[in-house]
Amino acid sequence: MLEFKPASIRSWSMLGSRGTFGMALLELARQHEHIVALSGDLCKSSGLDRFSTTLPERFFNAGIAEQNMVGVAAGLAASGFVPFVTSFPNFLTLRAAEQVRLNLGYMQENVKLVGLASGLATGMFGATHHGIEELAMLRSVSNITIFSPADCTATVKMTQAAFEHQGPVYLRLTGGMRSPIVYKEDFELIPGKAITLREGRDIAIVATGSMVHVALTCAGQLSDHGVDAAVIDMHTIKPLDEAMLAAQLDKKLLVTVEEHGIIGGLGSAVAEYLAALENRPRQLCIGIPQGYPHAGDYAWMLEQSGLTAAQLTSRILNEC
Repeated sequence: MLEFKPASIRSWSMLGSRGTFGMALLELARQHEHIVALSGDLCKSSGLDRFSTTLPERFFNAGIAEQNMVGVAAGLAASGFVPFVTSFPNFLTLRAAEQVRLNLGYMQENVKLVGLASGLATGMFGATHHGIEELAMLRSVSNITIFSPADCTATVKMTQAAFEHQGPVYLRLTGGMRSPIVYKEDFELIPGKAITLREGRDIAIVATGSMVHVALTCAGQLSDHGVDAAVIDMHTIKPLDEAMLAAQLDKKLLVTVEEHGIIGGLGSAVAEYLAALENRPRQLCIGIPQGYPHAGDYAWMLEQSGLTAAQLTSRILNEC
């Protein structure tokens, strides 16, 4: 597998999550001949250029026909292959919702869905390409594990974890190129077990994907205002690490932050857990507000959605 050296980690950061995923999958495929890759006419956007030229007999371009692509992947899985199926989240999950429900949820075929540029990372492509609702759909389907890596280092780890997991997986890739680094060296990643990146006595910020780095920056700003914030990387959204959440129940505020719509994602999953408890902290859910934001530069769109560190800090201080 790829080595977790400082130079490699910096290189992955420059490539972004999609390029890093492509490198990790190619390395895995060299070691495991039953890995195949599928693309909905998005080979380059999937980071699969080198895969398609190095292993052309194991790369399939299904065209802009995502429902068929998921069905083909299920057939490959039933034949003993491990297919990684790539496209933008809306097309891969919402357009192919019935096929995902039947072939992955019900039949539990060993298919790995990879949502490219989830959240707002497609920027100028607009609402047709922004992946801000797919977690709500996928969380409602039985038997699908959902991974959401915080950076490119974690993307390498979670690509391998997706391969090793027996059963359907959704790997949610967020952020663009020159992605901020959260994990600067090799680390232990256990699917379903969240990682505490910063201890704190006052509040806990539970973040996922691109928002983990934002949460760490926010925690530093909060400390300047006398608020001691823990930061937790909830890299597995389903199944949720309820034990980690239980350890935060003594906090006066539990904040969830995600680059996904405010309904149906991480915040909703945490709220569902807390709802069954008698003694629980207040929860502040931060995500993309309802509606379809105007297209624009990725960083600008994050700011319009209230997802910068300064905006998080302001909202949390208003709640404390």
